[in-house]
Amino acid sequence: MANGLYDFAIVGAGMAGASLAAELAPYAKVLVLEGEDTPGYHSTGRSAAFWEECYGGPGVVPLTLASGNYLRDNGFLRQRGALYIGREEDRAAMDGFVDEFAGTGVTIERLKASALATRVPQIKPEWNDAIWEPACADIDVAGLHQHYLSKGKQAGVDLSCRAMVVGLDREDGGWRITCRDGSTYRAARVVNAAGAWADDIARWAGAQALGIEPKRRTVAQLRVDPVAPDDLPLVLDVSGGFYFKSDNGRLWLSPHDEIPSVPCDAAPEEIDVARAIDRFENVTNWRILAVERRWAGLRSFAPDRLPVYGPDPIVPGFDWFAGQGGFGIQTAPAAARVGAQILLGHGPDTLTRGVDTSNYAPARFSDRKARVTG
Repeated sequence: MANGLYDFAIVGAGMAGASLAAELAPYAKVLVLEGEDTPGYHSTGRSAAFWEECYGGPGVVPLTLASGNYLRDNGFLRQRGALYIGREEDRAAMDGFVDEFAGTGVTIERLKASALATRVPQIKPEWNDAIWEPACADIDVAGLHQHYLSKGKQAGVDLSCRAMVVGLDREDGGWRITCRDGSTYRAARVVNAAGAWADDIARWAGAQALGIEPKRRTVAQLRVDPVAPDDLPLVLDVSGGFYFKSDNGRLWLSPHDEIPSVPCDAAPEEIDVARAIDRFENVTNWRILAVERRWAGLRSFAPDRLPVYGPDPIVPGFDWFAGQGGFGIQTAPAAARVGAQILLGHGPDTLTRGVDTSNYAPARFSDRKARVTG
């Protein structure tokens, strides 16, 4: 089907594009265009992902919960548990967190200080309040991404790498897509799964940018004394200042940063690593022996921090599958199924029955844009 007419051309082969292509392929002719040499080079390939029911807020919970069984049943999760921690001055934030997720279906419970110290043996005593989330698990990100790439390939998806899109032109009721290397493709519909580049792709299509903003997230791998236990939970500051977890005797630490960035090949900044270490040393008694690795990736957010799935409200044949922030991997199964159902006109199934797709429609930004431009 190379260079022929496709039903859908998806821009981006990260987790978003790969998963959506796999869900569409049984029903349509699908092309995936990836600008890099390999799929998942940017955010997907740099994720320290975990399946964490509260991550992304109550608006993302339905997608997360709907994805859980798929991830577990296919062997992509390893149980860990998560702790949101705070001090006396964080009491209001802890209470607010519990109230925020009441009635959403997540499982959380308040822990006493003694239980916190047992789960995090090097915790400093002033960090004496905790919320326990037992269902949190590590995600095999590479395995999940390859799963969708393989599933798509078996269903007939054509994947073209080194295919940086530089032109989208309407032609005969569809699209002529031009790539930087001069190659061209034709498709009835274009799906924007370009992550940090989503607004740029929208402009190529003549659509209005939705204000999807890339933000840099930094992670450092630490060697510590004593060695971090393998059963250490994911530990998060309830006020959003840090998180850390163990990995094969090392610790992965992030300052939980969200630094606005242009779309790029993100690199860690020394100041962000230093900030993370300073916060970590104020929380635990672990002695840092070395910073062994550091990396950064871009997470892209719509203005309301919810994902954007479905047809553009103005440009026919142009669809969105973007703005998935830091939760795009943990919600991939439900998000891809929802996205495919919207694009194909299919109704919900057992996986997506509890998801209200109207919450994620691109048209929700139409009134905001009219007010800004009017």
